[in-house]
Amino acid sequence: PTASGLYFVEIEEGTGTQAMAGNIVKVHYTGKLLDGTVFDSSIERGQPYEFPLGQGNVIKGWDEAIAMMKVGGKATLVIPSDLAYGERDSGTIPPYSTLVFDVELMDVQPAQ
Repeated sequence: PTASGLYFVEIEEGTGTQAMAGNIVKVHYTGKLLDGTVFDSSIERGQPYEFPLGQGNVIKGWDEAIAMMKVGGKATLVIPSDLAYGERDSGTIPPYSTLVFDVELMDVQPAQ
């Protein structure tokens, strides 16, 4: 794990642009609870999720992990609750949940 407790398992190394804080990134992902229950998937929606990296717009585990990736890269993230939603619940995610994400970094653009 990283110093924060994030587990980052690289499945496929990307060969494109390295993601950095401030970039606008597009990510395809499937989010699961530890028991395998899928709670969200951009793939099912057919639309990658786009957000500014390192700005606190997503859970802390995402800001940390996506910054370790290059475009085309695929990884599995195991994110402890303190890097996710912590004591809060979020939709179908119970409080204090460790989350598992399969992510693929689709695109990196400079900040506008």
